[in-house]
Amino acid sequence: MKQDKNTQEFYERLKQQLSDDTVWPAPYLFKFIVPAELEKIAEIEAIFDGTEAVIHTRDSSKGNYTSVSIKVNMASPDAVIEKYLEVSNVEGVISL
Repeated sequence: MKQDKNTQEFYERLKQQLSDDTVWPAPYLFKFIVPAELEKIAEIEAIFDGTEAVIHTRDSSKGNYTSVSIKVNMASPDAVIEKYLEVSNVEGVISL
């Protein structure tokens, strides 16, 4: 996936921050906002298949969006960033 300069800088800063603040492997909480479409939510859940992730979803008050929280043990900052990049390929997703 081609990243623009700002995206690359963001992930470099995130990697550094995760390296400085956490002893790995460690639990990590991913949060995403996605259009309230079962296919989109299933795409995100599929990315975390086989990871023993605990996934919670919550619909917005108007039902247009769904919040997806995923708590999972990650091996390293690189593994965290890899998951963010995989999820970024899901159309309409916002990473928090």
